[in-house]
Order: sequence, then structure tokens, then C-alpha cells
Amino acid sequence: MTHTRTTASLKARVEALSFPTKMLIDGKSVDAASGKSFDCINPGTGEVIAKIAEGDGEDVNRAVAAARRAFDKGHWSNMAPKDRKKVLIRLADLMDQHAEELALLETLDVGKPIGDSLAVDVPSSANCMRWYGEACDKVYDEVAPSGPNAFGTITREAIGVVAAVVPWNFPLLMACWKLGPALAAGNSVVLKPAEQSPLTALRIAELALEAGLPEGVLNVVSGFGPTAGQALGLHMDVDSLVFTGSGEVGKLFLQYSGQSNMKRVWLECGGKTPNVVFDDCHDLKKAAEHAAIGIFYNQGEVCTAASRLIVQDTIKDQFLEEVLKVAETMQPGDPLDLDTTMGALVEEKHMDRVLSYIQAGKDEGATLLCGGERVLLNQGGYYVAPTIFDGVKNSMRIAQEEIFGPVLSTITFKDAEEAVAIANDSIFGLAACLWTGDVNKAIKLSRRIRAGNMWVNCWDGGDMSMPFGGYKQSGNGRDKSLHALDKYTEIKATWIDLS
Repeated sequence: MTHTRTTASLKARVEALSFPTKMLIDGKSVDAASGKSFDCINPGTGEVIAKIAEGDGEDVNRAVAAARRAFDKGHWSNMAPKDRKKVLIRLADLMDQHAEELALLETLDVGKPIGDSLAVDVPSSANCMRWYGEACDKVYDEVAPSGPNAFGTITREAIGVVAAVVPWNFPLLMACWKLGPALAAGNSVVLKPAEQSPLTALRIAELALEAGLPEGVLNVVSGFGPTAGQALGLHMDVDSLVFTGSGEVGKLFLQYSGQSNMKRVWLECGGKTPNVVFDDCHDLKKAAEHAAIGIFYNQGEVCTAASRLIVQDTIKDQFLEEVLKVAETMQPGDPLDLDTTMGALVEEKHMDRVLSYIQAGKDEGATLLCGGERVLLNQGGYYVAPTIFDGVKNSMRIAQEEIFGPVLSTITFKDAEEAVAIANDSIFGLAACLWTGDVNKAIKLSRRIRAGNMWVNCWDGGDMSMPFGGYKQSGNGRDKSLHALDKYTEIKATWIDLS
């Protein structure tokens, strides 16, 4: 009999949930060395749901030492690729089997709609792990085109101990984007989830052990950025650090690398996605739907959120009318309700930050068309209504700075030259959207817009085979695809003299 999932059944399941609260170091669930813990708060209600072990520098030292021992022993790093593949695919299978549990933990931790956690976050995370599992025994080394008196090889080797510091907006998925290629390459990992969202990271580490990952290969240290995060950045025995989060913290990790052992640092640090809509777009209704979803999905807490709507002046008014209609259908609601399309912001501090940007937009002269205020106060959580500004100049703060909330800035342009100039007038270059029915225009302008991800007639296109990363202050390196392996491997050139 097929199980029918309902809001009531999910809420009943919450009552029986067991929250992971301890760190995982060297295959064991442990408290922080200091004995400290911190509150894990449900953004939908503002209530404390668990006390999480608060790791710091001493715990990082223990985790890195465990990772190094595991790497040197070679139980994972020297395992045949086909056998690593089996473990990672078993982990993906376990994630599928525990999908509802993981989805509930994710929603309770960060306030996103449970429907999204079930349909997007968890299956995408399992798919990522399975994809890299399958890649383990399909990545070949090279033989150099040498003459008859020499033999040259170019081989990839695991880099060693990887520190992965991940954000709170997609905690499980971003962890898997790092863990998948790092583990596939044979590395040991110390994962530090954001302090706002530790639950699924701690749970997936337990599942990894169950899947057969050797002890010490994956360690999870829950804690705060200025303590645990900084300790990882400065640690002399971390070989590579991968990070998704703010540019401010990303720059700190670059400094920590220079102050310590010159560890490789790979960053994905946000964006200010231009969503450029021309009047020759064949499907303006679809474009309007994507414009709204692109900024209000996941409460706008998306690094590729289409936060700058750059629309041709000849269609701006009618296009905005369509966007407003979609926004009306995406009002905040209980994250545990399957009908909710927009949940709560992750914490009160972040909600206040988003509201301050909305006030800045008003102060700078932008026209508020809808939203702009906190809602659902009776639920105790951190909800902000979908907010749309018109009459925005690209020089305004709301058009230049990453708000990371449900706030859309509408800017008009007259022709393609002005559209490209506005799109590129940003310190970021993570993603861009382009809507046109002219294929020549699409190709030419896609080449001119400075962004690592270019989506034509869609928002957030692609799959695991496509690399993800940005230009400029959006970071360096790429997640997803085989290109991600570049961050987790060293390339060795071996030359054998046969003369």
C-alpha cells in the first residue's frame, strides 16, 4: 500500500523525532571538549528544539587529527575506486530511506517549506552523493605524448584533509556538494555546518558510518565561525578548505590561509543575479513566474536569487503586473504545512537585516509595490512578506548588496547595451538570467555577461553534470560536475627516463 503523506502525519512524525546533538569525531558521537552547547532554534516558531554540542579549537584539533590518521592509514584514501563507489551509493540509498526524517530536520532547522525539503533538498542531496559515487571509477588519469625514450603520466591524488564549511540556506545539499567529490577522490573531511543549521550534517555523518565509511574519514564539528571556523582556517594540518557563504567570511579564510600553511581555499560567496527580460521574450507569463520564484523561493535565501529584475522599458508595467500576481500566491506560512510555498527566515538577526534593507530601499527613493513588512507575528517565527520595489537605480544598496531575503529590485533598460552594462555593474558574478526569443541575441549577450552560470529562458537551470561557481567576488573554483574534483586533488606529473 502506498503511503500518503499529509501535513498531519508529518507533524505527528515531528513529535517522535530524535535530534542529533553531539559531534562526530573519529567515528564516535562526542560532546564538546569544553562541555558547552548552544540552542538550536526552529525559525518557524522561535522555539528551542535542541541543545547542540558547541565545538571550538580543541574539538577541531581532535577532528583534524582523526582525519589525518584515517587518511594516512589508507583504509579510504587507498581503497579501490570501485569500492569507494559502493560506500557512497549505499550512503545515497540510506539518505533516500531516511528522506522524511532528513527533510523534517532540515525544515525545523532553517524554516524552509517541508514540501521543498521533501521534493528538492533531500533527493537532490542523495542524487549528488550517488553521482559522485558513480564517478569514482570513471575518472581516468593521462599518459603524456612522450617519445620512445620516456614515459610520462599525469595522475590525480587525493589532497589529504579537507575542511568543509557550509551555509545555512541549503545545509544538507551544500554539505553534499562538498562531501561528494571530496570523498570520491579519497580525502578525509572535517565538516563544519553553520551554527544555525547543524542537524542534517550531524545525521548524515551517522548514516555515512552505517554505509561503511571508515571511522575518521568524515568528522563533523558543530560550532561557531569565530571559534571552530577560524580554527579550521588557521589549522596547519588542513590541506584544503572549501566554503560557501558570505564574501566577508570568505576573505577571512583567504587571510587564514596566508597566516598558516597556504592551504588551498575555494570559495562560493554569493551573488546579485541579474534577470534580464527583453520585450521579444516569447513567453512573458513563464518569465514572470520565474522572476517571482527566482527571488521568493526558499524565502530569497539563495545565493543565485534573481534579485535584480532588469526589464525592458516597453514591457515593464505589464510584466510587473504578472510578477505581482505570482507573488500573491507565495505568501509565508507554516513551514511544516505541505501547502506552504514560502517559509520563515532562518533567525531573528537575519530577519532584522532583511527588514533594514527594505527600509534602505524606501529611504533611497525606490517605490514599494508590495510586502515590506514582518508577518505572522502570532506564530513566533521570523516571516517577511514577498517584497517588490519598482523605480530602482542600480546604484542603490538594494541593487548592489546581497540581501538574502525575499526582496526584488526592478530596474528598466532601453536596449541591449544598457542591459549588459547594468547586469555587469556588480561586484558579484555568480549567475545571470536572460529572456529573449532571439537566439542570436541570447548567445551573444550570454558571452558578454560576466557570470559563472548563465540561464537563458529559465532560472536555475542545469543538473549535476553542470559546474557551479562564479566570477569576481562570487568566488573561485566550481561545485558539481567532474570539475569539482579539481578542488580535492593534486595533479602529479611523473616522468620515467627509458633511455
